Amino acid sequence: MTQIFFGLSFTFVTAIIVIGADTILKIAADGGRPVLSSHVLVGCALYAVSALFWLFAMRHVTLAQAGVVYSMLSLLALCAIGALWFEEVLGPREFLGIIFALIAMVLMVRVT
Repeated sequence: MTQIFFGLSFTFVTAIIVIGADTILKIAADGGRPVLSSHVLVGCALYAVSALFWLFAMRHVTLAQAGVVYSMLSLLALCAIGALWFEEVLGPREFLGIIFALIAMVLMVRVT
């Protein structure tokens, strides 16, 4: 059980870092900032850091377990950030996609 806790904790941290990087890059893209702006460089650096946490996550859980947790957390957080911060519209199709993704997560996660 300790292995799963550590693995999922590293996965959670990885997702949080990538969510931050994605948000910073979205700000850069919306602001028309050049590719070598500080926003883009910080976003890329965060991606590099997240790769290290991903490595540690995969030492403790299966790729499927880490992938499902990472994907779901990223999906839900980025949808919320897009809608709340960037005022992106989530229609019925997007909500249906979120529901199916949550169902997939329940079907994929196994704790042994």
